[in-house]
Amino acid sequence: MKVSKLILLFLIGIMIGKAQTKKQMNDQTIYQFEVEDITGKAFPLSSLQGKKVMIVNTASKCGLTPQYKELEALYQQYKDKDFVIIGFPANNFLKQEPGTNEEIATFCQVNYGVSFPMMSKISVKGKDMHPLYQFLTQKSKNGVMDSKVSWNFQKYLIGKDGHLEKVIDPKTLPNDPEVIQWISE
Repeated sequence: MKVSKLILLFLIGIMIGKAQTKKQMNDQTIYQFEVEDITGKAFPLSSLQGKKVMIVNTASKCGLTPQYKELEALYQQYKDKDFVIIGFPANNFLKQEPGTNEEIATFCQVNYGVSFPMMSKISVKGKDMHPLYQFLTQKSKNGVMDSKVSWNFQKYLIGKDGHLEKVIDPKTLPNDPEVIQWISE
């Protein structure tokens, strides 16, 4: 009888430990990261608490670059409704973002009137992947799912609590009904 009680207590202890580990993993959010905006200033993602956030890796010389237009329109439509888009220029796919941060900022403003926050150029895959993208793509860090950044303009949808909720394919337009429904929920 004593042995079976010990085994039972041991198993309960293991289950509690796993539950605590899962809870700790789910307590991780984007708010733990500080990035640099396109001008080099610190941008703590904790400043976005209470907002839905779309994180998107961008490029200026890609067939999907015209999505900047839809991203800006979406931002204008919902920016006053606790929604923000954060653009991360990345040169990971066929060198389609070769410019400097200054050149990227000028391109975005002149060609698409981008007013949503743009960050400094980062890597979104590979050995030099930015820690934010490690978080977004690894279930062990985000507590939700594994994913790979498949191309420019992949969208990560973050809930008001800072947790990853959805990943949207690069070819899916920012104003897709699935995205609009998510923002409106």
